Amino acid sequence: MSTVTKLSPGAWLISLPFQGEHEIVGSYLLAGNNELALIDPGPCSTLEPLLASIREAGFEPRDVTHILATHIHLDHAGAAGSLMRHMPKAQVYAHTLGAPHLLDTSKVVASATRIYGERMQLLWGDIEPVPYERLRVIDDGDTLNVAGRSLNVHYAPGHAIHHIIFFDAQSGELWAGDVAGVRLPGIDYVRPPTPPPDLDLEAWSGSLDLINRLQPTTVYMGHFGPTTDVPRHLERLREKLYTWGEFVLNAMRSGQTEAQILLLLIAQTEPELRQVTGNDAYALKRYEIATNYAMTVQGYMRYWRKRHPERLSGSIHKLKKAENERIE
Repeated sequence: MSTVTKLSPGAWLISLPFQGEHEIVGSYLLAGNNELALIDPGPCSTLEPLLASIREAGFEPRDVTHILATHIHLDHAGAAGSLMRHMPKAQVYAHTLGAPHLLDTSKVVASATRIYGERMQLLWGDIEPVPYERLRVIDDGDTLNVAGRSLNVHYAPGHAIHHIIFFDAQSGELWAGDVAGVRLPGIDYVRPPTPPPDLDLEAWSGSLDLINRLQPTTVYMGHFGPTTDVPRHLERLREKLYTWGEFVLNAMRSGQTEAQILLLLIAQTEPELRQVTGNDAYALKRYEIATNYAMTVQGYMRYWRKRHPERLSGSIHKLKKAENERIE
């Protein structure tokens, strides 16, 4: 299958074969005024397919001038450091809160290793730092003139504290990273990606309000591709963010362990996806690759404990009791 899809004049979607699956992790290529920009280059494990896809689009990787990160999670920007050897002209642009972790990747690597263990290399490949002189820090309100476009930078936290979006007001196109959720091609189903440690429902809802105010004609997701039915899409995401969150909260309050909550959430929410897909087991697998249930639960549990411990009042002793029983 082709890994490159032309979206509009000077814009392409690149499908990166993450865990052997296409149309789950995407990168975006912009071209104009003798410049090439990559938005979210993806993990280093898909670096070679990324380079091949740039050539398939008719360009050379060495001519890329800008690498823009919506946020620094490994599936979006893990390859940034390694790409410096292949893209000698490129500067990397990241939010002020995320940029330090591109310079010094030790904390990101340590955190990811605790989660993924021996699967780290398979999933993400090498995680190399970006040289100081090739990193540019950007923040809310900045404007980037790249690849013949004027991209407005907007701070959009909720999924991650260092998340930004890029909006081309002239064309109406908006590159949303993960803040617009996960919806795989051909499936009318939006799923909230809520990994730890930065999940913030209030901030995320504010970011969705921001996108609605910008009134983009098209929103491009990292997972995966474009949506033009923007208000409906965002409201469906908002509804799931809160209903899934309340479900996890109620399970925590009743004393359920993380493992129990995981099974309960799957039992509660998976039937809807099964119905939408005609009980397609392959579609379930692909959504799980894009945003898995285990990290979804971990993100919500951390959010409630960190942001709203008062809503867990009276449930702490139940959690401790359940955990003790599990250990015994």
